[in-house]
Amino acid sequence: MKVTVVGAGNVGATCANVLAFNKIADEVVMLDVKEGVSEGKAIDMLQTAQTLGFETKITGVTNDYSRTADSAVYIITSGIPRKPGMTREELIGVNAGIVKGVVGNCLKYSPDAVFIIIANPMDTMTYLTLKATGLPKNRVIGMGGALDSSRFKYYLSQALKANPAQVDGMVIGGHGDTTMIPLKRLATYAGTPVSELLDATALDKVVSDTMVGGATLTGLLGTSAWYAPGAAGAYVAAAVLNDYKRLIPSCVYLDGEYGQKDICIGVPAIIGRNGVEKIVELNLTADEKALFAKSADAVRATNNVLKEINAL
Repeated sequence: MKVTVVGAGNVGATCANVLAFNKIADEVVMLDVKEGVSEGKAIDMLQTAQTLGFETKITGVTNDYSRTADSAVYIITSGIPRKPGMTREELIGVNAGIVKGVVGNCLKYSPDAVFIIIANPMDTMTYLTLKATGLPKNRVIGMGGALDSSRFKYYLSQALKANPAQVDGMVIGGHGDTTMIPLKRLATYAGTPVSELLDATALDKVVSDTMVGGATLTGLLGTSAWYAPGAAGAYVAAAVLNDYKRLIPSCVYLDGEYGQKDICIGVPAIIGRNGVEKIVELNLTADEKALFAKSADAVRATNNVLKEINAL
């Protein structure tokens, strides 16, 4: 099956590379607005095919959406980072325009595709994609929960000095430093609740480290991370392409679930060939419900900027 990654920057190229190397897709198209970038990266990746042992077709194109025709999945990484002096409204305005244009062009050539949104601010760009296109809610997925949960599991494994493959944990809520909710109560190591293995201080540190995980990497790297975000996008795409029915914390549209309506925010969902196949409603505690409601308020405030700038 065919996947198109829009945006051949660090995140997009990493995502395309994971899709090819892990043989998730038969064909991967990378599309970018900058002449030669996606073409060059496609050639570079293909020169590893024999060494790494994959046969996925990789194509790089510059702004030619016709080459993306019949894609089953589009992964949208387009947009710009916030620049010094740029207001939140300006950032959202620029990225909203980019994302709307990109998704509209994609739909001309692949009207039945599922969209995975990585572009930031991710919760708001997921909501914009859904509202601007009128697509069914099952076909638009934000990948923030998958990324945040992978970071949560990393910090848990470090605190436990454990095999990361045996650690499980989930993050819900908005994809932001102050809006995400690592569910420490439900985290496990080889089936054992981590609350039985870590004291409250250690567990609270894991939660706080997770919440600033993206900012920590930006401070170290001088730019946003790309390996984990790219891999998270490919992970969600694999669930769609292979109909895995994976339970993945995802930014999806809520219509009454968790007491919220008209919002895209992170909750556990079953992801398969049809995109979002089921939203799983966890039995949250009163404190967790309060945190989720606060997170939803923050995400909704950002969404309101779309209306203020007439993006919706």
